[in-house]
Amino acid sequence: MKSNFVSRRKIIKGVALGTLAVSLPSLVWAKNSMVSNSNVSDAEKRGSKYPAIDDEIVSDVVGKSHFDLEGLKILVDKRPELSKACWDWRFGDFETAIGAASHVGRRDIAEYLISRGARPDLFTWTMLGAFEIVKSTIELSPGIQKIEGPHGISLLDHAHAGLRMKDKMTQKNIEDSKKLIAYLESLGDADGKKYLEVKEGDKEKYLGDYKYGLGEKEGFTVGLNMRKTISLGEIGGFGGSLYKISENRFTYQGAPSVEVMFQIENEEVKSLTLYEPDSTLIAKKLSK
Repeated sequence: MKSNFVSRRKIIKGVALGTLAVSLPSLVWAKNSMVSNSNVSDAEKRGSKYPAIDDEIVSDVVGKSHFDLEGLKILVDKRPELSKACWDWRFGDFETAIGAASHVGRRDIAEYLISRGARPDLFTWTMLGAFEIVKSTIELSPGIQKIEGPHGISLLDHAHAGLRMKDKMTQKNIEDSKKLIAYLESLGDADGKKYLEVKEGDKEKYLGDYKYGLGEKEGFTVGLNMRKTISLGEIGGFGGSLYKISENRFTYQGAPSVEVMFQIENEEVKSLTLYEPDSTLIAKKLSK
């Protein structure tokens, strides 16, 4: 007998696009209502990481945790364990779903994730303006305020993000957030590492595509992100910020073990070298 199964990845895509008009549970589990696809392997049916939750679902949860409460609920209400989802945005820039909500100031999303089992951390409490919790934690572990969150975003920035939904906060919430901001500012070192400025006129020379292999995806795109800082990602895609630490030398999202150096000849960028522990990769810049 042929196996009848619809991959969970394809179902989720269909739901997101509005192309499935039946309920997900009945489609997946009702034995007599499966769609036949005998040409799909067992591994493809269950996702590339089975028996782990597929990467595409985890990425979707963390992505939606930045901005899409209703879309997030569709995923997490069905599988509450996804409230703890964590994604690596490259080179160890780990971000949890609740971490995403925290640094963009979406207290409604953070509170929802907590209600479904997410683990709040110092950055979450800071965004929520939990003055006594944050102050007590810093007093218990002096210096912890210097640790940065996802994407190299500081604790103080998380506190400022906590006022993003000011129009929906109580007066006490607002006062607590302002009190926490003043406290963190008084410490003098809760605002993250300081990097060198890249002048607007100097950014252009770095921008473009860089290739390190013959494959279509074997390369990087250096562009500008939403914050108008130089970023590095897979070729043709978006990436994380490059923070300048010396002339033509950058760190990726503040990762301490990752550096990107740009090689210059006659005032033009010819290539970049990406340094990781035990790995060095050279990518040549493509001509415009």
